[in-house]
Amino acid sequence: MMENEPPTAGTIFLVGLGPGAIEQLSAQARSVLERAEVVVGYTSYVKLIQSLLDGKDVVRTGMGDEVARARRAIELAAEGKIVAVVCSGDAGVYGMSGLIYELLKASGWTGDQSPEVVSVPGIPALIAAASLLGAPLMHDFAAISLSDLLTPWETIRRRLKAAAQGDFVIGLYNPSSRQRRNQIVEAREILLSCRDPRTPVGVVTKAYRPGQSIVIADLAHLLDVPIDMQSIVVVGNSTTFAFAGRMVTPRGYAGKYDLNG
Repeated sequence: MMENEPPTAGTIFLVGLGPGAIEQLSAQARSVLERAEVVVGYTSYVKLIQSLLDGKDVVRTGMGDEVARARRAIELAAEGKIVAVVCSGDAGVYGMSGLIYELLKASGWTGDQSPEVVSVPGIPALIAAASLLGAPLMHDFAAISLSDLLTPWETIRRRLKAAAQGDFVIGLYNPSSRQRRNQIVEAREILLSCRDPRTPVGVVTKAYRPGQSIVIADLAHLLDVPIDMQSIVVVGNSTTFAFAGRMVTPRGYAGKYDLNG
């Protein structure tokens, strides 16, 4: 489906809402939400777009109900509804897109029958956080979720070690919660095995939402910064520096050009 084509009955739109502010919804996302008959999403994400939902059917579920939410979206589309499944950031980055496709594959869906599935990109949380920190992602980076609800911690540990050894800038999703603090503690230990304790680290919480917090510290003092599930932690590489209240990872221009002229 082209962006300007009207949606047809029996369509699932996978809509990325971006970091949370209405102003950062894409024009395509706004258009889809206007035309959708049903909006399906996690309760906290639905609240972010409450002002756009007048007159629409809304299916809200809590954390941990992703499978039920995805199945309901597929059922509604099978009934001929135009359905928008909303996610924070981008629906294809730790969002609902993959689960929707997994369930469709299990049902025998091949892509050439109903429902039609359309992805509507949004600004991922890591990109939103980076914009507030300055320019920390100017060179190669890796994104790793510290949540072990669906991924074994040993797998996460192995990925952390590989990214640390590869000198990637690392964006950490789901870094800590009230019940789960050990992961960020161990992640820091793994990173310190390969990184200087003075390596800049940025912590952005509630990016572009009320209560936003931006802190630039270093790896040695990471655990002194308040971190929760609404935080993104960005750990610099060996060249990242803090400057004028910002965090910058050089792209490599200084090695090829005279930047002092």
